[in-house]
Amino acid sequence: MTAPAAAVPAVPAPTEPAPAALTPTVPRADRDLPDRFARSAAAAEGVQLATADVPHWIRRRERAGRFSVERVPFDALDGWTFAPDSGDLVHRSGRFFSVTGVHATSDSGPYRDWQQPLIDQPEVGVLGILVKEFDGVLHFLMQAKMEPGNPASQLVQLSPTVQATRSNYTQAHQGRSVRYIEYFLDPARGRVLTDVLQSEHGSWFWRKTNRNMIVEAVGDVELHDDFCWLTLGQLARLLHLDNVVNMDARTVLATAPSPYAHDRAPHSDTELVSWFTERRARRDLATRRVPLATLPDWHRTLDRVGRDDGRFFDVVGVRVRAASREVTQWTQPLIAPAGRGVCAFLTRTVDGVPHVLVSARAEAGLCDTVELGPTVQCTPGNHDEPPPFLTEVLTAPPERVRYSAVHAEEGGRFLEAEARYLLVETDDPLTPEPDGFLWAGPAQLSDLVRHGHYLNVQARTLLACLNALAAVPREGGHDRAA
Repeated sequence: MTAPAAAVPAVPAPTEPAPAALTPTVPRADRDLPDRFARSAAAAEGVQLATADVPHWIRRRERAGRFSVERVPFDALDGWTFAPDSGDLVHRSGRFFSVTGVHATSDSGPYRDWQQPLIDQPEVGVLGILVKEFDGVLHFLMQAKMEPGNPASQLVQLSPTVQATRSNYTQAHQGRSVRYIEYFLDPARGRVLTDVLQSEHGSWFWRKTNRNMIVEAVGDVELHDDFCWLTLGQLARLLHLDNVVNMDARTVLATAPSPYAHDRAPHSDTELVSWFTERRARRDLATRRVPLATLPDWHRTLDRVGRDDGRFFDVVGVRVRAASREVTQWTQPLIAPAGRGVCAFLTRTVDGVPHVLVSARAEAGLCDTVELGPTVQCTPGNHDEPPPFLTEVLTAPPERVRYSAVHAEEGGRFLEAEARYLLVETDDPLTPEPDGFLWAGPAQLSDLVRHGHYLNVQARTLLACLNALAAVPREGGHDRAA
């Protein structure tokens, strides 16, 4: 008799795996954001300070801060020394920054082979403005901040909410913590509106970048001393005044959505970017680091590194006291330019569309060697022959000067570095444009500045000035101000 077959256990039917949770799609852009910024730009007054009172408030904060800056010889700089092997000016901690040398060669331009000092600061700093709505209008949290290199007549200027190097906000200096830094390092604390890496001065920094941010606060924000809420319209009016809005604030404000809604321009977006890319692809400027001690024409004395002819700039030392800063006293090197600079856009309007004449500008310290710069960017005394368009800018009749103000450059590294920023109308069509120059629309520049390393820091200041001019039109042949 045959034994029955053993029972075979039933095999369960295969089941389909549970579908993975999909991340929902979101709009690529906040379509309401330009209108929100436009409402803020249209608000001539805010909820905290009258525009006309802001300069007086800055003065009160300066008096409360008990600030002083004095030139000192290099041997009085605490923690700073000239390295024996290279002659570079360095800090004993290895942090902060150093002053080194660079050798540059170029196939074009007035200078084809030169060497110079540059500041090497490899840290990426944070330049951030916190914004919040009051009565339905965006307000910007600005800081009255002292910088040792600011002009002595205006040591305190309006700065971003946060203006800090990595050494600052990680407290390498053993000082107080940076106010509001958490909003820019922790995304959960706010809503990021703009965020882009931008270059600093390519003639004085070696490949330095900062993170430019505008963040909208979530929830209540405690207001500390030295801070105030201002609308974009108030800031536009203050940008018409000399040395009130500092460089770091101007570069962040330049990243705000454009007030220009033009869909036409002197050249298409593709033509503009292609022209710029071609200029950058040439890479006719080559740079390399060299020891500071080896630079020809630059000599070190007890209190300066500079040229015998006095041109360009000196490296000097200062002692600083500042009761309201994270560190209340310190010493450091600064770059002291030889004179006041001139930065200008030539402008014109065709078929109702504003144009500005940009240049493809090569600078030794830029990461990609070439960025879009102003029509004119120079210190006149450094040139035997005036650069292109400088004479036209400086001799323009008053009715052609749409904007003019003196603004300080980065006061944390440069001593009394100022430039007059100008927007000058021209009736010269300049077509075809001279080599190295191209007409562009302000709206195009606002699109490009959302991406890193397209506009240099001087062009970004002028873009902020253009936006301020759009918010506060010129009246009676003069720029309006607070």
